[in-house]
Amino acid sequence: MNSGIKVELASGRKLRDRNKPLYRLAHWPIWIFVFFIAAGPSTFDLFERGFDYRKLAWLAVVMLGTGIAALRGRLPGVEPRPYIIRFVEDKPNPLYRRVCYTFAWSIVLTFAILNFTGLVVAVVTGAWRLKQIYLYGYFPIAITIWILGALGKLPRVKPSTQGEGHERRYFYGAVWACCIAQPALGILWKLLPHTRLADTLKLAIFTGILAFIGILASRGILPRTRPIVPGELAISD
Repeated sequence: MNSGIKVELASGRKLRDRNKPLYRLAHWPIWIFVFFIAAGPSTFDLFERGFDYRKLAWLAVVMLGTGIAALRGRLPGVEPRPYIIRFVEDKPNPLYRRVCYTFAWSIVLTFAILNFTGLVVAVVTGAWRLKQIYLYGYFPIAITIWILGALGKLPRVKPSTQGEGHERRYFYGAVWACCIAQPALGILWKLLPHTRLADTLKLAIFTGILAFIGILASRGILPRTRPIVPGELAISD
């Protein structure tokens, strides 16, 4: 392991035979959020105008679908017991995990790419075209990620769970970076004027947060971003 990167020993992780009800329940809203905002351009309209009957109907469909999956233990983190025990075991990655993490990757990456693109366009041209960027850019990017997921080319979406000890850190690193940078950008959008100078500052802060959090994650400083050294029993979160 490279010097300076914090690692986590598999033998040092607390084992559990079952996931507690509160643990399982806490993961359900995560997947509601993931599939709800997967609508892309509709989500942009949500932040711009708020809820309407179509978005409420979509939310109801997502809650119903994920609720049924949760009751059947077919959502990551909502299973009755942990699926991954041995990180070196060549164990089949269930379809529900591959689908869920594929969509999670798509919203993490697609929204960040589109917002970054919108900022760059605003700085270069002096005009905001984020709505048009979402309208024409969301699905080409998202569908590309969905295809990569279907082919098993994304971390945590591969046919086998053998590399979970390392793959999960890439996923959580991306989640940490985007879940901090995106709300920060939203606050800046509300507080700062829409001038070229202010937009340049927004772009610098947004990319700076992504880079800084990415460095912390790569060094294993953030929760769930440490490589897990395999070889003994361990539970994957």
